[in-house]
Amino acid sequence: MRVALTGAATGIGAEVAARLKRDGHHVTAFDISEPPANVDHWIKTDLSDPASIEAATRAAEGPFDALINNAGLPPREGMAELVLNVNFLGFRQFLNAMLDKLSPGAAIVNTASRAGAMWRDNLDEVKALMDLQSAAELADFIAERQMNHVRAYNLSKEAVIVLTMMETEAMIARGLRMNSVSPAAVSTGILDDFVAAFGERVAKNIARAGRAGTADEVADVIVFLAGPDSRWMKGIDLTIDGGMGAMAQTDMLGLKG
Repeated sequence: MRVALTGAATGIGAEVAARLKRDGHHVTAFDISEPPANVDHWIKTDLSDPASIEAATRAAEGPFDALINNAGLPPREGMAELVLNVNFLGFRQFLNAMLDKLSPGAAIVNTASRAGAMWRDNLDEVKALMDLQSAAELADFIAERQMNHVRAYNLSKEAVIVLTMMETEAMIARGLRMNSVSPAAVSTGILDDFVAAFGERVAKNIARAGRAGTADEVADVIVFLAGPDSRWMKGIDLTIDGGMGAMAQTDMLGLKG
């Protein structure tokens, strides 16, 4: 396969690139930083900058058999606007610009997060974010909702899950398919950001699951969704959380194992 991958320099993206290369695939990486040696081609891309996205996608030499939209920022204090810009607006621009560079039958995989699981409860706000056309509108959007960095992150991932689902029919019409993955508590360089943002809940979830997830475990699922063995999976969000979601649901429903 020829694969386009954003966020290949570190964490989950670096593991995805390594797994793809081990399996003999050609990887074109789009990242603001140069990835390690596990890619065939690097196109410098800043997902917070529409001009950079336009230049990067124009330079991309398709067709690609898979597009993996993995790049994103964690919930860091003072970065609400940047998080929404990179994690959703930049993600959406990049995705749309790459569609014509995908081969028939190509797979798209979007990295969301278990932090986006409450999208149903926040659908009006998700739709409002989707209505924004540029980053220039983000400051007012955030101020009107008194949104902090944690809510901005959650919202960005809610929007990725919703967009993946709502575009299913359009993707099928184009001969493509798109799914998302929602990891939780993955042991990468940004795990401390999530501990700081979500506090005791992260430690409790990790303790109940027995450990944090690993980047290669998430990469295995992403590569599966990008390949032909998952060809009948379309428009789903696949949670990768070591059972954390199931335990939270049983608590909420008053179920006992």
